[in-house]
Amino acid sequence: MTTQTQTDLLAALTALKAKEWVDLTHTFGPDSPHFFMFEDAEFKTLFNHDYGFFAQQFSFAGQYGTHIDAPIHFVRDTRFLEELELKELVLPLVVVDKSKEAEADHDFTCSKDDLLAFEKEHGPIESDTFVALRTDWSKRWPDAERFCNKDDEGNNRIPGWGLDALTFLFEERGVKAVGHETFDTDSAADFRKNGALHGEYYVLEQDTYQVELLTNLDKLPAKGAVIFNVVPKPEKASGFPVRSFAILP
Repeated sequence: MTTQTQTDLLAALTALKAKEWVDLTHTFGPDSPHFFMFEDAEFKTLFNHDYGFFAQQFSFAGQYGTHIDAPIHFVRDTRFLEELELKELVLPLVVVDKSKEAEADHDFTCSKDDLLAFEKEHGPIESDTFVALRTDWSKRWPDAERFCNKDDEGNNRIPGWGLDALTFLFEERGVKAVGHETFDTDSAADFRKNGALHGEYYVLEQDTYQVELLTNLDKLPAKGAVIFNVVPKPEKASGFPVRSFAILP
């Protein structure tokens, strides 16, 4: 690396650090909301400072807290988390704000028409981007009851993506990955109707990843930010808690 290249790289880092950085990740613990089939996380202290050091042991499902799903999570014979390339995890960010719709209708399902309405205001959704669906559902965190939002019959009432919106994003706009503020890609209404998470399967079938349980999307512009998804590399993992953050333009 030449001196000029080093100087350019450090100048770029200085420029980035001068920007506003937004944490898109929930702090999670044993009492945090999670998918109903998973056990509560367990945090155990192994050694405290009386032993000269503080060490803990953590037990939780890979899809816990703000987390990343690798393709293998739903699709056989595809990539594990460790096989995602670093440059895939850093992408231009598009935030589709449907928070008012989700507030008015907890069964809101984002459609292709919703995305076309977004494009009418903000311009076409560019290829190779990460598209996040903002519903402000993250504001219910960490209240598990409000997050699950069950009706009198015990059904979750949670907004999400519709399959037509996802096929539009990947097949007509060529986006790279998606994310959302809820447990699942699909709205709970679509899951009840279909008896399966067709949207989640579709996304992961594209040999890409998604990030679930994002937060602070209300602090981001519709376009111009960049998302970073920093995650450990457990062996043969289908997903893991992620530290997602955005740098604003």
